Amino acid sequence: MKYTVDKKEQYVVFTPMEEKLDTILSPKLKSELLTVHAEGYENLVIDMSNVKYADSSGLSALLVGNREFSRNGGIFVVVNPQDHVMKLIKISMLDKVFTIVSTLEEAAEAVFIHEIDAVDTEEEEEED
Repeated sequence: MKYTVDKKEQYVVFTPMEEKLDTILSPKLKSELLTVHAEGYENLVIDMSNVKYADSSGLSALLVGNREFSRNGGIFVVVNPQDHVMKLIKISMLDKVFTIVSTLEEAAEAVFIHEIDAVDTEEEEEED
């Protein structure tokens, strides 16, 4: 599986350089997402702009990423899913599960807002 990883201060941008996320590539995607998480990153942005097709196993890989990064209070952001992929996400009702944005700038903003909200929540819990 071809991909790029761009490590920022608060998050990682993971960009699959593949047109299809199917049963052949999904196990590798899951593995790579888990590896990034194991490296200590709490927030992940997955840039889906190159992915023109995904099947249920591709969505399953995204769900694994979402679960792992959300588990400890992080955020998993899906950026720029193409039409076919977005239709599948909506049919599966995963648009209610994933944070989906159109641009990397919006993704960075979503991570930033998530981090602020997490700090606010921690402070409220400390006050109680």
